Formats: sequence, C-alpha cells, structure tokens
Amino acid sequence: MMQNPTIDDLVHRLAAAVPAGTDPAPGELRAGLRGILRDGLRGLDLVTREEYDVQRCVLLRTREKLEEVEQRLLALERALGASLAQRN
Repeated sequence: MMQNPTIDDLVHRLAAAVPAGTDPAPGELRAGLRGILRDGLRGLDLVTREEYDVQRCVLLRTREKLEEVEQRLLALERALGASLAQRN
C-alpha cells in the first residue's frame, strides 16, 4: 500500500477531531478514514505534477506550431489573393 504523508496527516487531524470516548477503536477509525480518502481521491482522476508539467509543455509546443501554421496559411491566402487580383 502506497504511503502518502498528506493523506496520513489529514487522517491524523480527522481522527484527532473525534471527541474522546466516542471512538472505541482509533486504529479502525484511522484505517477507515484512510480508505475513504484514498477512494475519494482516486475517483477525482487526478494527475501528478510531473504529468501535468509534461502535458503543459506539449500544449505550449502545439500552440506554437498552430500559430506557425496560421501565419503560413495567411501568407498563402494573401499570395493567392494577389495572384488572382493580377489576373483580373
């Protein structure tokens, strides 16, 4: 089972918030909270920071290429328009 300090810290805080005497099995409470948090976070379809950074770089390169293609298309359209204007 993968350990996550952030989840473990949150589990500790939640377990500490339970009033004394109302929790007969603190170990079970913490295990249950940990499971609930992991399942909930797993359902959020989160990505790591590394994956996010990689996708951000891919998106930036794609935008740059798109801008290049748009500029080339604009130049071709202008050249075609000028060529057609000269024929008329």
